[in-house]
Amino acid sequence: MTSASPRRAPHTLALLSALYFVQGMPFGFVTGALSLYLLERKVDAKALGFLGALFAPYYLKALWAPLVDRYGSARLGRRRTWLLPLQLLLCLTCFGASFAARGASLGVVLGLVLLMNLWAAAQDVAVDGLAVDLLGPQELGGGNAAQVAGYKLGSWMVGGLLVWQLDRVGGWPGLFRAMALFALLAFPAVLLFREPPPRAALEEPVPGKTPWRTRMGEVLALLGRALRVPGAGWLLAFIGSYKFGEYMLDVYFRAFLKEAGVRTTDIGLWVGTLGNGVSVLGSLAGGLLVTRLGPWRAVSLTAVLRVLPVAAEWALTHVGPTPERVLAVTLAENLVGGALTTAVFALMMSRVDVRVGASHYTVLATVELVGKMPGGPVAGLLRASGWSYSAIFALGTLICVAVLALLPPLRRTEPQRGAAPAPLSG
Repeated sequence: MTSASPRRAPHTLALLSALYFVQGMPFGFVTGALSLYLLERKVDAKALGFLGALFAPYYLKALWAPLVDRYGSARLGRRRTWLLPLQLLLCLTCFGASFAARGASLGVVLGLVLLMNLWAAAQDVAVDGLAVDLLGPQELGGGNAAQVAGYKLGSWMVGGLLVWQLDRVGGWPGLFRAMALFALLAFPAVLLFREPPPRAALEEPVPGKTPWRTRMGEVLALLGRALRVPGAGWLLAFIGSYKFGEYMLDVYFRAFLKEAGVRTTDIGLWVGTLGNGVSVLGSLAGGLLVTRLGPWRAVSLTAVLRVLPVAAEWALTHVGPTPERVLAVTLAENLVGGALTTAVFALMMSRVDVRVGASHYTVLATVELVGKMPGGPVAGLLRASGWSYSAIFALGTLICVAVLALLPPLRRTEPQRGAAPAPLSG
């Protein structure tokens, strides 16, 4: 980001948090609830491994992100043009799923869940663009804390709390109605929000012309240039690899504990409930670190600290898991991991060209998502090949250490605060 803005009122951060909360709901349903629903419908457990296909819109959202930068109504606002209909579509889809869940074919239910993820992924592009438009350098910490914490809370609400209280909310139809209600509650906030004009135009202002309405070719040219500026390669390398090793441990940590004799209920409480709660606190702490230290220093500090709990998870494979050890390691890993995620997202946003904020940030976020996801399958292949939990955890820890080597180049190529974006021509 290349220009400053006045400090935003708390209601702006509350709006961003509410929108990210809504976007987290479909993710939480797929990861925390859908498998239970399908098992109740007598679906073979082997088929659950294909549920990841429902996240396809998140992997593909960079394809339509330039449309969000190119098209919009000057009357409604560049981002509200997309947010208002997408909010309604998500609400209506959740409401429709409440009827389908009563006994419609599984194809209908899964199709509606796919649509939920499509609307949420499309909204994610617009909300990220709105955040880039609104947040100045001093607000990246608070804004990205609102982003990460809001998303995690929305996911936890649907995949955790509503599943826990499933009978009280009216079963699966009631859960979908609750999702529709939460989506609907965010709609008036977007409707009443007065979106300010973009802080940077795609081209020199022309009287009578909306500055961000230009040819798609120019949007793509700006995006391409943003991805080729000095340091862009180092940024892509870091965000595409910083979570890989951690994911290798995450995918098997619960299985390790289970095979070591830890009760399932204790794993759910320590790793699931308490761990997720501390992760939200870590996200907020990460925002504070970004505000105090700046994005690069916050990322560097949390990336170094992240090595300690990850290495401690490896150490548990040798010394054995006791309740005190598991709880301490889990809480530390989630606290530092949550802070690191917020700091990395703030770093990404600080490097975005605000003229194509939705497109540029979405590309970075997609690289972050695609980069970390193979960690689980790679760990699975190693486990199937006979690797022990100790060996897998050791490799994941070493990868977390190796990623630290990418931090100095990021520092050397950090753009000067307040520098103006390069013009498209010339």
